[in-house]
Amino acid sequence: MSRIPLTLITGYLGAGKTTLLNALLRDASAGRIAVVVNEFGDVGLDHDLIVETTEETVLLSSGCMCCTVRGDLVQALESLFEKRSAGKLAFDRIVIETTGLADPAPILHTLIVTPGLGATLRMDGVVTVCDAAHGPATLDAGFESVQQVAMADVLVLSKTDLVTPSQAERFRARLAALAPGARIVTATRGAVPLTELFGHGAPDMNGALPEAEAWVNAPAYALSSLPLPPLAKSLAPFATGPTHGLFGLAPAPGSSLLAAIAPAARHDDRISSVSMVFDDPIHPIMLDIWMETLIAARGPDILRLKAVIWADGFDTPFVIHGVQHIIDPPIRLARWSGEDRKSRVVIIGRDLPREALLDSLEVLKTRPMVNAR
Repeated sequence: MSRIPLTLITGYLGAGKTTLLNALLRDASAGRIAVVVNEFGDVGLDHDLIVETTEETVLLSSGCMCCTVRGDLVQALESLFEKRSAGKLAFDRIVIETTGLADPAPILHTLIVTPGLGATLRMDGVVTVCDAAHGPATLDAGFESVQQVAMADVLVLSKTDLVTPSQAERFRARLAALAPGARIVTATRGAVPLTELFGHGAPDMNGALPEAEAWVNAPAYALSSLPLPPLAKSLAPFATGPTHGLFGLAPAPGSSLLAAIAPAARHDDRISSVSMVFDDPIHPIMLDIWMETLIAARGPDILRLKAVIWADGFDTPFVIHGVQHIIDPPIRLARWSGEDRKSRVVIIGRDLPREALLDSLEVLKTRPMVNAR
């Protein structure tokens, strides 16, 4: 059974999320979408669009519905699926709108680790709405808004009519520097085409390899002239006893790739993003070691991890998506063709120097050492 796509719409207060949601709810071509908000009053629904209303759900003539979160998000989502299974509600997609200062990471964590939800939902992208008029000052004022931009798959540039073209272009360039791989689209009267909002998350098992590579978008993060320092330390031999990890193997205790990293100061400078392309298949042991060591050392500072991996011993590629210390179970792509078997990895972090991230990625080019007998 296909998992239901879920899109997370975030953005700082006053950026234009409500206007974007209103346009979405009024668009009959959007299909059957369940929009989850904190309060109905936050959206300002037109009464002539309302077909039926209950305490928690408003059904609209467009085919969409608007649902409130009364307490726990997990309970709200589980309730939606219970009603869907019972035939009381019909929807093919979910959109969650966060509050202005909300950190997207905990919501992504919830979708990955909650039993049942991870098997029912798949992340179809993080959309961050950015106000061209007040956005630069908002990014200067606090790191929360900077992090929302850095974690986005799609950036919606709103209120460009309130600034000059040169101001809008400077703001767009700043957003592109914070999120090199994100798609940036300019809203027209607060709305954007549906194709710009949806379909930009990690593909499911039925997805094709080009879709996965487009989602990772490694070229956007490439650094052409940054020299790599030598590896911080060699890796100790690994035990192969009781195992765990994405591919069933774990690092030896005490290994560390990112032991001491000093944080940066300015808000924009706290965001770092790197990519690396690997011509040869990656050894599963080294992949497990790299990810588990990185997560153990600096998991909370890994905002997004995106990867398409060709691993030794497997004849199909894997898609891997991680948020901070949580890694979604790898998706094995059923559809792929061609001779290109390059792995692509992108890391978006905070307070992590690019040199350290690139240094750690070099480990994926190595092979595990074998204990001498």
